[in-house]
Amino acid sequence: MKVKLLIILALAASVAVFAAVFPKANKDKESLTLQVLMAVLEKLHFAPQEVDDSLSEEIYSEYLDAMDRNKRFLLSGEVEQLAVHKKNIDEQINGTTFEFFDLSNTLMEQAITRAQGIYESVIDQEVSLTRNKDLELDGEKTDFVKNEEELSERWKDFITFQTITRYETYINDREKSDDPEEKEKTDSDLLAKAQKNTKEMFDNWFERLDDIRRSDRYEAYLNTVTHTYDPHTDYYSPKAKEDFDLKMGGRLEGIGARLFVKDDLTEVSTIIVGGPAWKGKELAVEDKILKVRQDDEEEPVDLTGMRIDDVVQLIRGKKGTKVHLTIRKKSGKTEVIEIERDEVIVDESFARSAIVDFEDVKNIGFISLPIFYSTFDGKNSCADDVKTEIEKLKNQNVNGIILDLRWNGGGSLQDVIEMSGLFIEEGPIVQVKSSEGKANVYKDKDKSVSYDGPLIVMTNMISASASEILAGALQDYGRALIVGSNSTFGKGTVQGFYNLDRVYNGAADLKPLGEVKMTTQKFYRINGGSNQLTGIIPDIILPDNFSYATVGEREYENALQWSKIEPAEYSQNVYHVPNIENLKKRSAERIASSEVFSLIDDNAKYIKEVENDTKVPLSYTGYKKFLKEREERAEKYDDIMKDPLVGLSVENLAIDIDHIQADSSRIARNQDWLEGLHKDVYLQETVLIMKDMIEK
Repeated sequence: MKVKLLIILALAASVAVFAAVFPKANKDKESLTLQVLMAVLEKLHFAPQEVDDSLSEEIYSEYLDAMDRNKRFLLSGEVEQLAVHKKNIDEQINGTTFEFFDLSNTLMEQAITRAQGIYESVIDQEVSLTRNKDLELDGEKTDFVKNEEELSERWKDFITFQTITRYETYINDREKSDDPEEKEKTDSDLLAKAQKNTKEMFDNWFERLDDIRRSDRYEAYLNTVTHTYDPHTDYYSPKAKEDFDLKMGGRLEGIGARLFVKDDLTEVSTIIVGGPAWKGKELAVEDKILKVRQDDEEEPVDLTGMRIDDVVQLIRGKKGTKVHLTIRKKSGKTEVIEIERDEVIVDESFARSAIVDFEDVKNIGFISLPIFYSTFDGKNSCADDVKTEIEKLKNQNVNGIILDLRWNGGGSLQDVIEMSGLFIEEGPIVQVKSSEGKANVYKDKDKSVSYDGPLIVMTNMISASASEILAGALQDYGRALIVGSNSTFGKGTVQGFYNLDRVYNGAADLKPLGEVKMTTQKFYRINGGSNQLTGIIPDIILPDNFSYATVGEREYENALQWSKIEPAEYSQNVYHVPNIENLKKRSAERIASSEVFSLIDDNAKYIKEVENDTKVPLSYTGYKKFLKEREERAEKYDDIMKDPLVGLSVENLAIDIDHIQADSSRIARNQDWLEGLHKDVYLQETVLIMKDMIEK
């Protein structure tokens, strides 16, 4: 509540300040929106930027990239026209003029019309399946072409690639099919089908491009400006904010995943705990969704170039219906998965516990917390629930407790403060600071301690926000050992919404102006270091599939940097993790001799390799060989954590059995949860680390 109060007070105070900045209104809505937006960023953003040539060059590069990242529309001469403004966009912003944006809008409209003409002139031509050429899929590694002839060649390459990918899929489907009619289809039939569906995809794409208006590009331009401040600061037009509110407040009926568009492709940003995708375990963060097929459809819809709201409409649907997604994994492997749509099952996100044994390690308590949840009515508090689970485990006389925060994207700040306090007497948990003034120190004020024994916190690269606050605080106190991947997510910033209409009095005929979601504060550990960018580095690092990849906050352009402030005063006398260096040494010896962890590390290296290998062959035989090599390599890792681990036992607490068995769906979900833990090599190693902690 204090964080919200700070934001509200800052906004209220800012209105009076801005009144002096605007002696009179701009004559048009675009200019006024830009003027008010920049004033808000200057006064309230955590790290306000100098509006100078450096910022101008950054806006130029990022907006050009957003307009035509894959360089299929603009010619190099047109880019040179835009480059004239490279160092004077700052002057245009200060003067609320739009020479660069106006020119970019005009050139892009002309470029789309030209590209559509080129496309229509080549789409019906016979596609060669034997071209001795590669296509570079990463736009950053290509240059803008000089003329229409070269642009036509680029479109031919792109069309060829889209056709070959479909043709290869149809050939593969025919080989696997039991349908006599499918078996009888000739190669020519399937090539014709591939060309037809490729044409339909591009026709739909150009229809969507034709729907883009100046207002859409203007919103994108303003977001390019805000993203030069940091990746979590966004401008929302009145319509975009309305859509945002509907998404945040609506029922999560569908597959339970949040998506965004990157380089013309739909990518998974979040898997929602308790949702169908989360339960199915086949869809993962950073998977790309290439196609969508409904149960009653024969052909999937290609999502290439599709707007995110259109993608969401295709994937969402009524509870009980199924959707078939063609996805590309980080490893490069392409597969089709089926997800039955449903509402998010809320109790899947609640804290729950189990007893874990492994060989001679007995009676270790395990608490799973998928998200930091809280409700204003006080009915559901994850801090209270974790406290209850601790009491249940203490009644079982557990020898240690493992708190699992893997995949936990954060949530309630108040709950993370109270939850951290379950393990220490009292003291600071996190510091929150705006760009000016002293940091506010948030403390646990309850002197009681719920659990005073050995404690390990499990994290991974998706553990974020509140998870990072708890892990960081308990690590600083020396109260818990942190075990996980290279680091946590690294999001250590606080955002708030600001209604631009409230900042400027007057110009009622030009309103509404929209809103800005803006970074205003940072979280800092009690040792003074921020959680931002670097995240929390575990005491013991275990290999995972993304050990060599760039994930988390580090993946964003213009992410705010790590910084340090004065530490808070803190100490605790409950329990101190003994001899961490010895614990690291013992774990490292086990990891080095583990075939499973060796496979995981090898897979991580392969994923990094695939990330950097962005060229594909434009011949059918070359593309088929390319896919086969990738899939054979990826299949090597398919069986990691697929089988129960010998000697690992995970059991419900006796006190929970009646509650679980009271509902048939709850029984099934519980069984699925336990089966997953029985295969969890990370849990197995963490139990062994706990054994080392106990034995000292």
